[in-house]
Amino acid sequence: MAAPAVRSGARERGALTDAAGVVILGGCAVWSLVAAAGREARPEGVLLAVLAVAGGYACGRICGSLLPVAAASAAAIAALALAVPLRAGHGLPGDLAGAAAAGQRFGSTGASAALLALASGAACCAAWAARPRPLRLALRMLALGVAVTALVLGSVAGFAAALGVLLCSLAAGRVPRRGAGLAGLALAAGLVVGGSWAVTEDALPRGLTVSLEGQLTVNRVLLWRDALDLAKEHPARGAGPDRFGRLSPTAQQTPQSDGKPHSAPLQLAAEQGVAGVVLLGAAFGWLLYGLWRSPRDTPVVLTAAAALTAVAVLAGVGNALSFTAVTAGAGVVAGLATARRLSDDGGGGGVGGGVGPPRAGTGARVRSR
Repeated sequence: MAAPAVRSGARERGALTDAAGVVILGGCAVWSLVAAAGREARPEGVLLAVLAVAGGYACGRICGSLLPVAAASAAAIAALALAVPLRAGHGLPGDLAGAAAAGQRFGSTGASAALLALASGAACCAAWAARPRPLRLALRMLALGVAVTALVLGSVAGFAAALGVLLCSLAAGRVPRRGAGLAGLALAAGLVVGGSWAVTEDALPRGLTVSLEGQLTVNRVLLWRDALDLAKEHPARGAGPDRFGRLSPTAQQTPQSDGKPHSAPLQLAAEQGVAGVVLLGAAFGWLLYGLWRSPRDTPVVLTAAAALTAVAVLAGVGNALSFTAVTAGAGVVAGLATARRLSDDGGGGGVGGGVGPPRAGTGARVRSR
């Protein structure tokens, strides 16, 4: 009776995690409407992003339960296929930033790097789920191929993100407890967001600030400062969704500007106030918490968390989350890594699913929290 009791408890915890996700994502959608009320604002972008995350997460959960290896492999190939034309300067259906515009290079660069990170993460998740060693090696070579593709495309950020996810995935097999790894990744994302805020406030030493401005470009830092000024002027509800471009002097003076500050936290602070930033942080925290409670093996969990952290870092200094493909892809990767496989309930695996009984003596180690 012990095993059924454990499975029942795991399902209850999973239900609570899913309920928390519904509340948080619903809160993001509702607050965007509240922030837009009575203004010439457009909350559709936030609503579409929430829908993309929820839809991708549900799709990942379903496909990850049925065909964990095949689904993750397909997700990796799809993300790579979307990243290549985006990096080449072509737009994607459903993107909010108009990636084809020459003046929006920052946004498309961050989005393509995020897709490459997700592609690498999905391939590595598939590798950890696969049982045959040749297949596992082939999937890791696919992840390495994603990093090489980023170099060929000239995306330094994409190469660093994809390779970083691959290295984190390889190291995940030696991490005894997933909680420490997830905490470290959350800290890394927090440091990047805090660093961008410090640059905006000019709170860093002068030499470091000048160096970072050279990497980030002066135009982007000026956009961040405009966003922070709007956040201070409208701390409660922000200036309204999609109004930054009309209220930012820097955006108005920038040729072919996309009207974005190129930082998701600062954009939400400017357009939706403190509550918008809190909800964004809560959504990221919910994804990490769901991974912590996931029934999947620890290497799969930490690999997905590394990919999501890479997206969070890129969103902190770029415009990646304005692209529906990125938000949907993040949801898919999170869903794949939190899916309860059929074998966990005693069911059989489908063709190409790579589902089988865990090897003796490894379950307690790889699933430890």
